[in-house]
Amino acid sequence: MIKANKDSEAGKMPSEQLLSEMVAFNEELVNKGIMLGAEGLHPSSKGAKVRFSKDTFTVTDGPFTETKEIVAGYWIWKLNSLKEAVEWVKRIPNPDHTDFEVEIREIGDSEELGETLSPELREKGRKLREQTKY
Repeated sequence: MIKANKDSEAGKMPSEQLLSEMVAFNEELVNKGIMLGAEGLHPSSKGAKVRFSKDTFTVTDGPFTETKEIVAGYWIWKLNSLKEAVEWVKRIPNPDHTDFEVEIREIGDSEELGETLSPELREKGRKLREQTKY
């Protein structure tokens, strides 16, 4: 997950050089069978937060003040280890020498839920994942 910064939250578009280098980086990820998905996100001014508390919820419209907590974009990669992910993250283009942060997180797997997830729910989840593949 690429964390937001003042430029991404202001809606400032990346430089042409960065876009060019990022496309080349993404092509390499795709060609190596690593990248499963990637998207940039609009600034938080175009979003909302919904906070749930017991039986109620509160909606807060953006923009949000803590940019360090906001995700500006993401990749979904299939790799063998956290170490391998870190090595790829170190290669993310930054020709404009912009300050930014990338958070690496593993995607959970239904198998990790063990017996908590019944066979019926496991099968429903599998079918839903199949329907959402594009």
